[in-house]
Amino acid sequence: MTDSSEKVYQCIIIGSGPAGLSAALYAARADLAPIVLSGMDLGGQVSKTDNIENYPGFVDGIQGPDLVASFQQQAERFGAEIVYDSATAVDLSQRPFKVTTYGGEYLAEALIITTGASVRELGVSGEREFTGKGVSYCATCDGHFFKEKDLIVVGGGDSALKEGIFLTRFAKAVTIVHRRDELRGGVYLANKAKENPKIDFIWDTVITEVIGDDTVNAVRLKNVKTGQEEVRDIDGVFVFIGHDPNTELFKDQLEMDENGYLVVDQHMHTNLPGVFAAGEVCDPHFQQVVISAGMGAAAAMEAVEYLEDQED
Repeated sequence: MTDSSEKVYQCIIIGSGPAGLSAALYAARADLAPIVLSGMDLGGQVSKTDNIENYPGFVDGIQGPDLVASFQQQAERFGAEIVYDSATAVDLSQRPFKVTTYGGEYLAEALIITTGASVRELGVSGEREFTGKGVSYCATCDGHFFKEKDLIVVGGGDSALKEGIFLTRFAKAVTIVHRRDELRGGVYLANKAKENPKIDFIWDTVITEVIGDDTVNAVRLKNVKTGQEEVRDIDGVFVFIGHDPNTELFKDQLEMDENGYLVVDQHMHTNLPGVFAAGEVCDPHFQQVVISAGMGAAAAMEAVEYLEDQED
C-alpha cells in the first residue's frame, strides 16, 4: 500500500469525468499541482459514449474516449497528476481532509468532488451489449443518430417525457413504455406528450430483453398484469428511469438533497468550507458534458481563491 498521508496536497479531485478533468486543468494552471483520483473508469460515462456531436469546437463530433484523452493530456500538460485509484472513504471532520483509497491515504487542503451519477439500467439481457449500438441514456447526445427511426422510450417520469418529446424532432415515431398504467411526470409534460402525434404509449409493460445483431432491431415486452409477451421491432431504446448520484462516501458529512445529490451554491461551494463539487454529482437537471466541464472549471477557480484566502 502506498502511504501518501505525510504529504499534504493543495488540491485533490475525486473523479475523472469532464468536471474532474476540467477542474484539474484549471487547478494545474494555477500551480496547485492537483492529483485526480480517477475512479474505476477514467472519463466516467463520457468514456463509454460512442460519438459526441454537441461539444463545442468539434464540427464533425468526437468519440467519447478521444475527448477524455484530450482532457487528460491538457490537464497533465500543466502538471495535474492522474492517480488510477478509487476513493473508498473520506474524513472531512478536519483539515487537511483525508481521502482513503485502495492504494493509500491522501491529505488535501482543498477537495473537489466530481464523482458523477450513474444511470439506472433496466438490467435485462442485451442492454449492456447494445449500449451505444441502439441503447442510449441521453436523447440530447444521441437523438440525432435516429432520424426517421422507430424508437422506444422507457420510463414514466418527467425525464422520460421530456426526452421522449425531444426525440420526436428526429424520430419517425416514439413509443413510451411504462410499467404502470399512468404517468408519474407532471401534468404539463404529460399532456404535451399525449398531444404529440408522434408519441404513443404502452402501459403496464416492461422490456425483458433487447434484441439485435450489430445494432438493436427489436425488444421483448412483457405486460406486468397479464404476463403476456411480444417481440416488437424497433430501431432504438432510450432508457430514462433515473440516475443515482455517487455520493455514498459523503453521507453524514456533506449536505445533500432528497435524492442524494450534493447541494452547492452558484460558486460550487458545498456546505463545508474547502470542499467543492461539480458535474452530475450535484447537477440532476442538465447532465451535459459541456456544463459539467464548466462547473469543474468554476470549482477549481473557487478552490484557488479559497486557498489564497487561507494564506492571508
